[in-house]
Amino acid sequence: MAERARQLAPPRPASGGARHGIEWPTLALIGFCYALWAVSTTWLAAQALPLAICGVAVTGALHSSLSHEALHGHPFALRWLNAALVFPALSLVVPYLRFEATHLAHHRDEVITDPYDDPESNFTDPRVWNGLAPWQQAVLRFNNRLAGRILIGPTLGMLGFAGREICRARAGDPAVLRGWLGHLPALGVVIVWQASLSQMPLWAFLTGSYAGLSILKIRTFLEHQAHDRASGRTVIIEDRGPLAWLFLNNNLHVVHHMHPRRPWYQLPALYRARKAHYLRRNGGYFYRSYAEVFRRYFRRAKDPVPHPIWCPPTD
Repeated sequence: MAERARQLAPPRPASGGARHGIEWPTLALIGFCYALWAVSTTWLAAQALPLAICGVAVTGALHSSLSHEALHGHPFALRWLNAALVFPALSLVVPYLRFEATHLAHHRDEVITDPYDDPESNFTDPRVWNGLAPWQQAVLRFNNRLAGRILIGPTLGMLGFAGREICRARAGDPAVLRGWLGHLPALGVVIVWQASLSQMPLWAFLTGSYAGLSILKIRTFLEHQAHDRASGRTVIIEDRGPLAWLFLNNNLHVVHHMHPRRPWYQLPALYRARKAHYLRRNGGYFYRSYAEVFRRYFRRAKDPVPHPIWCPPTD
């Protein structure tokens, strides 16, 4: 497995580069996302509450995808301006600055799936796994099925993320405190809207918000696999349906990892132009659609919980 990288600072997205101007498709989609969220929590909630819950779920997932675009340098070349565009915490639970730091750390391909050095790994250290109680192992096994990932994945993800953040804060990482303090006004915008303008009952709003996180768990379920080669760890899902749109083409995940500065709407053309190249690079880690993923893994696990090939460092 890869050399340890805990001491490395997470890379920052470039603020300039060869790209100039405004990426209008991304900017327009941000506006659409906020508009649909506002309509869902007000007018639609008063007319058809189940549809409003769906609207909150869809816009929560879309906002997270747009936040991912922002931290990679879209739609503007200025990092602070991109962060400002996705400032309201529609997904409620993840501070943008912490998402930025952990996700950019994840983009070191050599540590992908490492239980410690990859902040987005779904694998566990086998030694930790062997020390868990049977009921804990049962919960994590259920979470490794797609059905479990959708139902309880957001809860387990939030608990795991919070635990890691507490550990970092206790270790004296000042970025953790800055990230969470910055999250308070972002969350405050949503709380004020819900308290003063929203027509949704709180339970319905929280249900829609949780469902948005569940949708995102479909994307992350098998984005990466355990593989000896770093280049063989990242998936291609050839889907062009609603989920691919919500995920802003991140189903073409190896393309994104190879070209993280390219905006979401360019990824399909990049993939079509060099499909054989990308599939050679990732060793054929490929699915034709999310429908195929659901058929194969909704009720059964794709991977074990403990990392199947990870070896602890010897230093």
